[in-house]
Formats: sequence, structure tokens, C-alpha cells
Amino acid sequence: MSHIASQHPAPEHFILHVSDTHFVGDGDLLYERIDSDKNLAELFDGFTKANARPEAIVFTGDLADTGRPDAYERLRAIVEPAAEKLGAQVIWVMGNHDERVAFRRGLLDEEADQSEPVDRVYDVNGLRIIALDSTVPGQHHGEISDEQLAWLRRELEVPAPDGTLIALHHPPVPSPLGLGALFELRDQERLAEVIRGTDVRGILGGHLHYSTTSTFAGVPVSVASATCYTQDLAVAYPGARGQDGGQSYNLVHVYGDRVLHSVVPIGQFPTVYEMTPEMLEAFMNMTPDEQLAAVNASAGE
Repeated sequence: MSHIASQHPAPEHFILHVSDTHFVGDGDLLYERIDSDKNLAELFDGFTKANARPEAIVFTGDLADTGRPDAYERLRAIVEPAAEKLGAQVIWVMGNHDERVAFRRGLLDEEADQSEPVDRVYDVNGLRIIALDSTVPGQHHGEISDEQLAWLRRELEVPAPDGTLIALHHPPVPSPLGLGALFELRDQERLAEVIRGTDVRGILGGHLHYSTTSTFAGVPVSVASATCYTQDLAVAYPGARGQDGGQSYNLVHVYGDRVLHSVVPIGQFPTVYEMTPEMLEAFMNMTPDEQLAAVNASAGE
């Protein structure tokens, strides 16, 4: 096939960013309406058709709605076969709906009854991903302790070959929702002091149930929406409304000089036009006049 020239090189890393699966009891529906298991399975069914190969899949928290052990079991039963097929490493991050002991046992295969924050460092082919536990047991807001900040500072003292992404549940961003202050990450400037000037190239978050982007300490922040339900941002202020629609996940492409975040909706939608790889190959072998004619024909002109 003829090569399509681009100003940009191929990305150095490719990550899937998924958040807020909120798995409930087996056979139950979230809010008696949302089939969380089905939504996540549909995500992977749709993504595998793309024939793309991410290096890692990062889940930024609220994986089980009430921290039930069986919810984590069903989550792994969906994710691990899909990840193995894709050849991707799985990175789990704690959310405020998760329970630390059950999280450790169900997702990390740790048997110890440890209630300390679940912080981990992962090497993804030279890209460092730090899973930072921003949860406060029994609370919806987020905090990062002095001990965690000291640990993070030590980790960031030595740069990684391809830089660092930090993944945490509570993103350090403002929210247009009136109740945002109730569940935000507190004392954010303390985290900013640790991150500023390091090799951190991006922050991945969840928790909000809608996609958004911002900057923090000079670092881009990308929040993935939920796979279960989403927040209606057109609701009358300062109200809130969860809706069964708009569920999505993010593609994260890491280039040498930038990180690209793309939102992908979950589900199948009517086709407007389609160009298969075979059609594209034929198109690239056409003359400019033939290409113009083909484009006009596909548009019904």
C-alpha cells in the first residue's frame, strides 16, 4: 500500500485509558438500570475490531461499586482475556468506591490485610506509569498523604527513559458541576510542588464520569469518562444528573514531544461512509482526478 506521508512520526507508546466501571453484584444492575459488565464487554468487543495493540490498559478507579470481591472477579474475567489477546499490561488504580483489602486480593493477588494506600510503579517499555492512590476510605473526596508525596518525590528524582504518566482517580482539575467541591482532590498545590519540573508528561484521571482536559503544575491532565453512566453537564446549576449515555474510553498516544488523548464512545452507530484498508490502497494508487471523482461519488455528488 502507498504510504501516506505525515508531519508526525509514529507514537512511541500507546495506552488505553478506562475508568469507573462500577461493577456491582452478579446479575444486579447499577441504579437498577446500568449493566456495567455488558458495557465493559462492549468496549472490548468494539476496540478489538480496530486491530490496534496498546502496550497497557490503565483503569483509573471505581472498578467495583461497593468493593465486592465477586465484582473484582468478574472484572478480571472480562479484562484479562482481552488484555492477553491485545498483548497489553493491565494497570489497576484505586477509586473511592473500591475497598483496599478487596482490591489488593481481587486484582493484585495480594493476601495481606493491608489498608495502606495502593501505590505502584510500572515500566511500560521505558514509559513509567505511576498508580497513585488518592482515595480516603469511606469518603468521596481525594487526598494524598505526606508519606505518599515523599514516596512520589523519591520516585521522580530519577527520570524514566520516556518520561512518566501519573494515574490517579481524583483528577486535580476544576469542575463545572455545582457539587464538584464535595468530591475533588484536596490540597492540590502540595501535589503540584512534587510534580512541577519533573519528567511527568501527563496525568490520567477518572471519578468525574465525563471526559475533560486541563493542565496542572504545567502538565496536561486528561480525564476519561465512565463506562457505566455519565454526568449530564447541561443540567441546571448546581444540580446533578447521571445519564445512561455518552459512555466512553480514551486512547493515549505518547509521542516524543507530546501526548495525544482521544475519546472513543462505546457502542455501534449508523455508518455515514466507510473506507476499508483495501479501498484506501486502491484510492492511493489513483491519479488526483480519479481520487476527486471517487470522493464525490462517495458523497453522493
